[in-house]
Parts: sequence; structure tokens; C-alpha cells
Amino acid sequence: MFRCQRRGFKEVDLIFGTFAAHQIDTLGEQELDDLDALLKAPDQDVFTWLKGEVAVPPAFDTSTFRRLQALCSRKDPTWTV
Repeated sequence: MFRCQRRGFKEVDLIFGTFAAHQIDTLGEQELDDLDALLKAPDQDVFTWLKGEVAVPPAFDTSTFRRLQALCSRKDPTWTV
């Protein structure tokens, strides 16, 4: 939870922090591993993938990433950190 909220890039902190607050308890082992891999990726890269500006590399194109991306496309989002 802490790593999701304190990546260093505020926008990504908000996205990952909100995702973790609402979804962390529902993630299986593989999804947690996928989240860990995304947490290790550079913030700027992850942010451009989430915005759809750059195609997400196949290694990161997981159901966990798609859930994070769906969070970004909500209408009238509320962010939790």
C-alpha cells in the first residue's frame, strides 16, 4: 500500500494509491506480482502507458494494468491517497 501511494510522481501516486485502496484485497498472487512489476517501472513510462500515449510493452500488458487503466477512465473520479 505504501509503495502504491509514494512513488514520487503525484499523478501516478494518486492512480496507484486509489487502485490499491479499492482493489488490493481482491488481487490474486499473479496480479500482485504484476502490480509489483509496474511499481518497479519508471513513473513517466507508466504514466504514458496509462494515458495511452505510448503502447504498453507486452510484459506489462496484464489484467492488473488494464484495471489501473480503467480507473483512469472513470467519469467524475475521486482520488484517494
